[in-house]
Amino acid sequence: MGTELMVTTDRVQKFFGDLDEQKAILSTSTKLFTTLSDHFDSLQKSISEKSHSLESKIQSLESRTRENSHSLDHREASIPERGSFAAARIEEQKAAALAEVEKKASGDLDLPETLKSFCRKMDSQGLVKFIVSKRKESISLRAEIVQAIAEAVDPPRLVLDALEEFLDSKAKKLGVTDKRWACGLLVQALFPEGKAGPKGPEFSRSMLERATGIVDTWKAHMGGESNGGGWTLGAAEAVMFVQMLVGFRLKEKFGEEFFRKLVMEHAARRDMAKLAGALEFGEKMGDVIDEFVKNGKEIEAVYFASESGLTESFPPVSLLKSYLRNSRKNATTILKNGNNSVAATEESSTVELNSIKAIIKCVEDHKLESEFSLESLRKRATHLEKAKTEKKKSSASSSKPHNNKRAYGGGGGRGVGQSSFRPAKAAKFSNSYPSFTRRNPNPLPQHSPATRYSGPYSYPSQSVFDVPTAPSYGSSYGAPPAQSPAPLPQHYSLPGDSMGAAGFGSSGAYGGGQTNYVPYNYSNVAPPAYQPPSYPQ
Repeated sequence: MGTELMVTTDRVQKFFGDLDEQKAILSTSTKLFTTLSDHFDSLQKSISEKSHSLESKIQSLESRTRENSHSLDHREASIPERGSFAAARIEEQKAAALAEVEKKASGDLDLPETLKSFCRKMDSQGLVKFIVSKRKESISLRAEIVQAIAEAVDPPRLVLDALEEFLDSKAKKLGVTDKRWACGLLVQALFPEGKAGPKGPEFSRSMLERATGIVDTWKAHMGGESNGGGWTLGAAEAVMFVQMLVGFRLKEKFGEEFFRKLVMEHAARRDMAKLAGALEFGEKMGDVIDEFVKNGKEIEAVYFASESGLTESFPPVSLLKSYLRNSRKNATTILKNGNNSVAATEESSTVELNSIKAIIKCVEDHKLESEFSLESLRKRATHLEKAKTEKKKSSASSSKPHNNKRAYGGGGGRGVGQSSFRPAKAAKFSNSYPSFTRRNPNPLPQHSPATRYSGPYSYPSQSVFDVPTAPSYGSSYGAPPAQSPAPLPQHYSLPGDSMGAAGFGSSGAYGGGQTNYVPYNYSNVAPPAYQPPSYPQ
């Protein structure tokens, strides 16, 4: 009986173990089924979305195909009309150009007519020279140059001629700055929008080949591949180069990394922000703007974000506030590192003032006054400019020389009969006399000194001196000639060695009694020799 009960218990335990195993298998199978069901549902949903997207694209493609087909039909139908219009336009421009060539040169033409005259004659060299001569009227030039270039028979060829002349001048290093500015105006006038697209100008194959050759030469010199070495590409020239590539649709000749480096290097030019959109960086434009922010160029980041439509990702107000904080921090650091010296104070004020002006300009350009108040910044800028002006005035007043008048002669002032000249360096009057090689003067004639000088004449320990011819005051000013007084003995305080060096005979004791000298004719004697100091040239 006990044995049967033990056998039954073992069987029950084995049965429950089997049930537990079956339960684990069933649970695993259920989880696997759930996972597979979710996966198939996800696949089905993805396939459905892709199917809808594909159907939408197919419909869009069919719609665009129909639109392009209608557009081609319309353009094909309008070819005769457009051809006749183009021929009439060419004849009109040809007649205008011939009339301009045959017309006599007149200086009475105003600025717009003169620009049109050069463009009609396709005189790129004369056009560039005229633009350079009118550089002070840049505002008027920019307003009139677009219409003037439209008067040319072949505007692209006119601009390319000017660019070739500019590159040739740059190779010779002659008049580069002015011609660069003039060619920049011409390129902007040829592509006023700064972008290439379906509405952009069309160019012939020969013109594109010529533009490609100019760009290749330009790029070769920039990289130093030419024998003449590399050229320095400034910001204005970089903008002009990018405009050429965008306008003539030559972007494919250069990689994206080249344009990115060019944009990052010359981002301070406002035109570069506009051209960056035409370069089609796409999603990588966000990386470019983020790099601006990391490098402390928040102002450039605001301009690029606004032109690229990324103001949501890069809010302009927060970027401007960050730039303002960083500029103040930099100014404080400069002041601290310079131990609050005068130079450090001026540099700190200049940095802060430039930053404030950049922020004000940026806010005004993007019309952010309602979001970013400028009142406190304007007050601060006014204060800094006033302090800078007062500093300049104080520096100018402290640098003025003081008038230290010295009295010549024994009377304590400059009276009639006294010398009114200061001995000058002989180097400044090297050509005033025929020769400086004679050391001793000519023999002294016997004339009374009183006939020319009526007062005592003292010399401050000077061995070699030049005496100009004394003017006759009475005859010069129309007054009656003064009566000559009786000859008075003249007293000269000159050391003995100085007298010997100058070639004068000396006798008697100095400082003791009076010494009579032979009268000296100052008007007929050649000056003694003087060796001017040699300065490094």
